[in-house]
Amino acid sequence: MIPLLIAMLAFSNVPSSVGNDDSCDMTAAPAATLLLPAFDVSFPANAGDTTLFTVTNVSSSPQIAHVTIWTDWAFPVLTFNIFLTGYDVQSINLYDVIARGQLSPGNAAPIVTEIADPGSQPGLSGSNPNITDESSCANPARTLTPELLNALQTVLTTGLYNIAGTGIGCGAFRPGGTHTNARGYVTIDVVSDCTALLPTNPVYYTNQILFDNVLIGDYQQVKADSLIGNLAQASPMVHIRAIPEGGPAGFNPPLGATNLPYTFYDRYTPAGNRGMDRRVPLPSTFAARWIESQSGSYQTTYKIWREGVAAGADSASCRGPAMNSAMPVAEIIRFDERENSVAYRPSITCCFFTDMPRGPSSFIASTTNTGFFPLNVSTDRAGWMYLNLNVGNSKLPRPTQNWLVVSMSAQGRYSVDFDAAQLGNGCSSAALAPSPDIGPAGGAFVCPPGIVCSPTSAKDHPYSGTNITPR
Repeated sequence: MIPLLIAMLAFSNVPSSVGNDDSCDMTAAPAATLLLPAFDVSFPANAGDTTLFTVTNVSSSPQIAHVTIWTDWAFPVLTFNIFLTGYDVQSINLYDVIARGQLSPGNAAPIVTEIADPGSQPGLSGSNPNITDESSCANPARTLTPELLNALQTVLTTGLYNIAGTGIGCGAFRPGGTHTNARGYVTIDVVSDCTALLPTNPVYYTNQILFDNVLIGDYQQVKADSLIGNLAQASPMVHIRAIPEGGPAGFNPPLGATNLPYTFYDRYTPAGNRGMDRRVPLPSTFAARWIESQSGSYQTTYKIWREGVAAGADSASCRGPAMNSAMPVAEIIRFDERENSVAYRPSITCCFFTDMPRGPSSFIASTTNTGFFPLNVSTDRAGWMYLNLNVGNSKLPRPTQNWLVVSMSAQGRYSVDFDAAQLGNGCSSAALAPSPDIGPAGGAFVCPPGIVCSPTSAKDHPYSGTNITPR
């Protein structure tokens, strides 16, 4: 009886299904949703800045991938669908979409490249019983109308969104930020038909979104710069798994139930059915390397995605995204290679620096940007940063979700992208800010009984010599 009780307690807080590697940890495994944390696309011909991504269906059954382009303030502005037959792959150049308005490359077939046999029946080999209407994918648009293309380019660069001649738009309200290049982020979901619904619509979760972990994806960022040279970076997209996986669209207990404390799309799902998207939540604390040089030959930028605080109807309105435009972070600490540290912290004993760094839902920033990152006061040219990107908003009584990609370049010839290390997962409790200590969410070690564990020297403590940098 005792061993059985221990086993029951050990597994009492994990998802009920273990058939799909249930876990809150993030890994590049087949998923139900893919996230491109940030894109950067320039408009002039041959300007050279673009982001490409590729979606692959690793299952034998056809799948529909629903692509949504969001502004950097988490406002959805364009959606289209990719029909993937079994083991199919499709690449998208966002320059084609945003600069040229093409939903298919050149004179190729439209973005829905292949349609399964219209006569196929659910349950037969090669069919997908969860796709409710294959015919909805039969006649996709090849190009954007001039009005829609202009609105897309304008909102992704100036933040203003109005589609001429349609009455659709936000007037003077801005659902996005201002920048020279088009910037934002992309989500890609497995869905039941070629829908035009946006993820901010509650019906998307009751009728459209599916739960099969079958997609993998990657992205490439290409940049041409007269100062730093020509660079290309690539990495897997964020793979967000559904737990439990499988089943038709909608909430279908007990299969539809999830033990996740909250989910990736939690703030968009219907109020009575929180978590019905079943997507694993993302973490809030990270450790990220940096390298810089005074000559500029070594550079580091962070590509950051942050969950907006506008929820439900606010996210779909034109006024709501402004709440996502300048969200504070809980804490950022820069360490050099000799463990010296400089920090933005919310408060200390003698003083209060309440004006913490702020950023939108999606952005790309150099680690030399002292408006967001603590100043490097060391002679060292490299180190790492601790980032607690949690917003701590009353509308979301839990840690907010985030992702961070490290982009390093050298001499205008070498570059690389890789995901920052996560210090916890989406199911971890919110990290304290200011933190009494820094380390993995699960703790670094456990002291043996009767022994006091402490740093071997003052310098070994993470906050030894910490400089609080006012802003």
